[in-house]
Amino acid sequence: MSSLRVALCQFDAVVGDIDGNVERILGALDVAQDADADIAVFPELAVTGYPPEDLLLKPSFVEASARGLSAVAEATRRCAAVVGFVEGDRDLHNSAAVCAGGSVHGVWRKELLPNYGVFDERRWFVPGTGDTPLFSVRGVRVGVTICEDAWSPSGPLARLAAGGAELVVICNASPYRAGALLERQQMLATRALDSSCAIAYVNLVGGQDELVFDGGSMLLDASGALLASAEQFGEETLVCDVLLRPAYRKRVLDPRGRVRAPAMATVAVSPAGPARPGRERLAGRVAPRLGRAEEVYAALVLGTRDYVAKSGFGDVVLGLSGGVDSALVATVAVDALGAAHVHGVAMPSRFSSSSSLDDASALAANLGIELLVLPIEAVHGALLELLAPAFGGRPPGLAEENLQARARGTLLMALSNKLGWMVLTTGNKSEMAVGYATLYGDMAGGYAVVKDVPKTLVYELCAARNARAGRDLVPQSIIDKAPSAELRPDQRDVDSLPPYDVLDPILEGYVEQDLSVADLVELGHDEATVLAVAALVDSSEYKRRQAPPGIRVTSRAFGKDRRMPVTNRFRGADTVAGTRAAP
Repeated sequence: MSSLRVALCQFDAVVGDIDGNVERILGALDVAQDADADIAVFPELAVTGYPPEDLLLKPSFVEASARGLSAVAEATRRCAAVVGFVEGDRDLHNSAAVCAGGSVHGVWRKELLPNYGVFDERRWFVPGTGDTPLFSVRGVRVGVTICEDAWSPSGPLARLAAGGAELVVICNASPYRAGALLERQQMLATRALDSSCAIAYVNLVGGQDELVFDGGSMLLDASGALLASAEQFGEETLVCDVLLRPAYRKRVLDPRGRVRAPAMATVAVSPAGPARPGRERLAGRVAPRLGRAEEVYAALVLGTRDYVAKSGFGDVVLGLSGGVDSALVATVAVDALGAAHVHGVAMPSRFSSSSSLDDASALAANLGIELLVLPIEAVHGALLELLAPAFGGRPPGLAEENLQARARGTLLMALSNKLGWMVLTTGNKSEMAVGYATLYGDMAGGYAVVKDVPKTLVYELCAARNARAGRDLVPQSIIDKAPSAELRPDQRDVDSLPPYDVLDPILEGYVEQDLSVADLVELGHDEATVLAVAALVDSSEYKRRQAPPGIRVTSRAFGKDRRMPVTNRFRGADTVAGTRAAP
């Protein structure tokens, strides 16, 4: 029985910051080498950051990736390093290099290129041909794969195991969505058990535009048992020994592991032999798993922190209405950036209740953030006066209401321009779905923190954060009040929308699962309500296209995940059960 000391090097790569990423890689490699690791595994495209998108069309970028890999390879010593990079040859490849002793010993080219959901890898990369050998690290045969290569039951991982691999390392950039970590572990346990080999899965961590990579790297033995796992949403170099028992016994006893395949060629990376004298076995640590609300909240914090910092901003500003959405965004921003870097602005009008300003003030005091009060009544009145001749005496309505939101958006953007603060918008997924938001008003800003958080989940996250704080960080009065845009007297969201506990399940089915109106009615939802909701979703695409990016936490977010044409005559709400929706 042999063993290998594996370092799972989970770090926050910045897209395009090749020099900075190389520095981070070398720092983690130093930790691994100081721990006497035999092999250190880094995430997918660790050198360039993921996803680099159309930076890949720049030859200078691809050349810089090659130079970055060379710098990493030159720094390696006895500990082998498996590092993701962009390889430019006749075509581009999403590749991982195996480095040790100052040089590159071989390269694995990703074979299965995802082209669904948020992924577009076939736009840039050509799949590998699978002709890479195994790599002998201290006498252990190691196979290398990249992310999607491990997901197919009969894919590259299975082939490597059948060819003699005892350990397969997987370089990943797997973006977060709620519940994804458990799915990954279940999948990896199945692959390990079916292939009779240990698996080292290393995931990227950090925020990149609307994507958050949650880490959660893990090491499993050949039975699928979890030996070690890194925390979610944080950088970590986790070192653990994995015992590698001869695979033939299990393959004799278990038909899943007995695939007829020729032995694969093996390239020696480091000499075989026992561990260094006196080296004691190093057991792994399994990070505690977060609950659903804790997990989503941590994703929002990390996504906000990285987007603001990586975009070159230090401070943020947002409108504090006294409502629950802005309260959650402010709380996330404080946890991400610190109270000194978060600025709230209350912008009351004559339709704003006194309790809303009180609630905004209480929230700001609880969070320790600055609160500016800029009443908009004079601005709104001046706009109405200016537009009166053009409006021609028509009865007031939505245009007059939305002028208030646009006045507020103008003030926030003015503060951003003058003081260099990024504007955070506060609209949630429920509102974005049905268009219950004002273009160039409450949608104006640089980042939409809760854009993919349904309204009902907003309440859950506020309650969970209060529970963790041990006090009402978000005032209970904010959580208890009926949602309202406060753009006209006695306005309530339910005047225009179904209650959110009715709306959100319909939106989940229609937006995330692509269920038809008829499907949703069959599931028990009211037909008239479903028709109305579907019509609102379908007609609001032009608004969503102009919204700032926001953090993806569900299985289907607006943006890269759901790409609908703006000009589009198909309407899912047109017909159901012989009826037709109103135009």
